[in-house]
Amino acid sequence: MRAVITIALLVLSNVFMTLAWYGHLQWKESSWLKHAGIWAIILFSWGLAFFEYVMQVPANRIGFKENGGPFSFFELKTIQEAISLIVFTLFLIFVVKSEKLAWNHFLGFGLILLAVYVIFKKW
Repeated sequence: MRAVITIALLVLSNVFMTLAWYGHLQWKESSWLKHAGIWAIILFSWGLAFFEYVMQVPANRIGFKENGGPFSFFELKTIQEAISLIVFTLFLIFVVKSEKLAWNHFLGFGLILLAVYVIFKKW
């Protein structure tokens, strides 16, 4: 159950991270963001990033082996990076819509999945 909670919190965390880091680039046409200066955008992004951390920190604490969870440091980081790429790709497909996935993206994601396998494999 700790693994499921950890992964769910990491997914939610990455949604907020993606919105904080890249959302303002997509929403530049919205009424208030269009006229906002860089400091307003930074504060807006920090506000979103707060919720990223509200979920990221508990996810790592719940999922970490030494706290009773199933994952090592390496495994937690690997899960986070894989989720980050999945969330980012879905953001590009469903929100940005101007970027197209190409063969090299699929190859790169495949190599990342291979890295996940290698890190989780008990040698």
